[in-house]
Amino acid sequence: MRELRSSSFWRAILAEFLGSLLYALLGLGASLRWVPGPPSVLGAALAFGLAQATLVQALGPVSGGHINPAITLAFLLASQLSLPRALGYLLAQLLGALAGAGVLYGLTPAPVRGTLGLSALHPGVGPGQGTVVELLLTAQFVLCVFASFDERHDGRPGSAALPVGFSLALGHIFGVR
Repeated sequence: MRELRSSSFWRAILAEFLGSLLYALLGLGASLRWVPGPPSVLGAALAFGLAQATLVQALGPVSGGHINPAITLAFLLASQLSLPRALGYLLAQLLGALAGAGVLYGLTPAPVRGTLGLSALHPGVGPGQGTVVELLLTAQFVLCVFASFDERHDGRPGSAALPVGFSLALGHIFGVR
């Protein structure tokens, strides 16, 4: 409970909120169809990956730059994060993503808004298949994050931003369709 009284704890919570807000705003915003035609999977994947890399670089020193609840849960399960901090991060990430989507909704003209970047399963892909793909892509992302932040590599957490962003973009390129 001592952790809840520290200013670094609340700065980290705020960083996760802000990171999730910006991640949702930028990633979903890049997924919108502003012009007729098929959506650009590569453009959306790069937007999500670059947003993740930028936010890890900017917020990593404050909170670790998790931004994604899967990363927070993985760090909790690996005993790299306390339960109060993990719960705070998860709540901040949820509220931040909702706020980012709300800002995007308010800024986007109705004809462009559509489903606000929400994707659905391809008609030929069943829920079980979609779940397995999501689990595999989440696993590769979590493994990349753990490897990138492993202090035994080089001791420079700033160097983690690029591989983490590329890993997320790769997952989007593979999984979006």
